[in-house]
Amino acid sequence: MEIKLTKQFQKKLESILISQEYKVRYEKGNFKSGYCIINKNKIVIINKYFTVEGKINSLIEIISKIDIDEKKCSLDQIKLIEKIEN
Repeated sequence: MEIKLTKQFQKKLESILISQEYKVRYEKGNFKSGYCIINKNKIVIINKYFTVEGKINSLIEIISKIDIDEKKCSLDQIKLIEKIEN
């Protein structure tokens, strides 16, 4: 799978979470894995000091762990989800 680790790609991943009604925030924190998810409030907090690559890897990991309602996703988002899952 060819993925370019750019800010633009990061924004596409964020849009998937936003489509699922998650708020994505970048904060300083002492997260062991680089992010935390507050499920009840649907908030994703990612360590703001991570590199773009670290942020993207965290977003991909989160997307793979949550239940995605494809009815809320655009066709491009669904294709991106399939691409990162393979």
